[in-house]
Amino acid sequence: MSKTSILNDDSIAFLEKYLNNASPTGYESEGQKIWMDYLKPYVDTFITDTYGTAVGVINPDAKFKVVIEGHADEISWYVNYITPEGLIYVIRNGGSDHIIAPSKRVNIHTKKGIVKGIFGWPAIHTRLKGKQEDTPKLDNIFIDVGCKTKEEVEALGVHVGCVITYPDEFMILNENNFVCRALDNRMGGFMIAEVARLLKENNKTLPFGLYITNAVQEEIGLRGAEMITQTIKPDVAIITDVCHDTTTPMIDKKVEGESKCGDGPVISYAPAIQHNLRELIIEAAEENKIPFQRHASSRATGTDTDAFAYSNGGVPSALISLALRYMHTTVEMVSKDDVENVIKLIYESLLKIEDGETFSYFK
Repeated sequence: MSKTSILNDDSIAFLEKYLNNASPTGYESEGQKIWMDYLKPYVDTFITDTYGTAVGVINPDAKFKVVIEGHADEISWYVNYITPEGLIYVIRNGGSDHIIAPSKRVNIHTKKGIVKGIFGWPAIHTRLKGKQEDTPKLDNIFIDVGCKTKEEVEALGVHVGCVITYPDEFMILNENNFVCRALDNRMGGFMIAEVARLLKENNKTLPFGLYITNAVQEEIGLRGAEMITQTIKPDVAIITDVCHDTTTPMIDKKVEGESKCGDGPVISYAPAIQHNLRELIIEAAEENKIPFQRHASSRATGTDTDAFAYSNGGVPSALISLALRYMHTTVEMVSKDDVENVIKLIYESLLKIEDGETFSYFK
């Protein structure tokens, strides 16, 4: 497979549409519809569950089941309290970063549609008064929707429990970098969809059932994966998520390890990672001259890999990550080359898996 054949104009158009659509944890269904519509020509059927996880299936009648998985949700906020003066205080829905909130524009999702708002912040003149300066914290950031009273806010359709997202959209930086909010981890959903496309376009026939899984609610504890693995009952799972590019300022490589955008897919080492499956993936990388990096996780990977690995009596699972800068901000950034190489690595790894392979240590 030539490198130039991986992403095309239709791929990028889908990526932009998919990223620009809001898909906060617990409210992923509209994004899932976009994803399923793109995937439809490349799969035989779909599975969905009651909380919104979507699975495209190739060879649904096959007994042996292989999962490739990403997660569909993005971090967001909830309306938690509306003051008598019409200002809105929030709580997190996932790992939203209070430090980046001040001066950000927001979309509040209501039954009446999107209500625009802003995270307000006191002017520098009023904060620097010869004392220690206040920094953004969860209890002092607030949203202003241009109202003077709580009743005005509620008349717009805003109430406690409304979910809040950032409107920042997709851009390509310096030709080879994708930038957007929610690359964590709609890039995963995008990449596994591209694997399905390439299998179809290259007329590859797999000896097993392939379950292309876009799980919900990862950001609040791997919940979507936890649910869908009981439905699929897979024999093998390859997960893709993002990990930190640790080469930017303020990150300690001695603690976080060293991963770098542009240096290839990141292959994980952790207790949840099945060694023989990981070695198959490394062999696929080496045989196809795909550059890769290694990353070690203490105890847990913190990704849906853990949910799959420890389900159904134990499922051989591995994690292929995409190095990302500025995680949980609105300017998350990944390398286009890395995206193509993750797609290629998953694709080539699937072609090496044999029907009925147990990956047992005790053959």
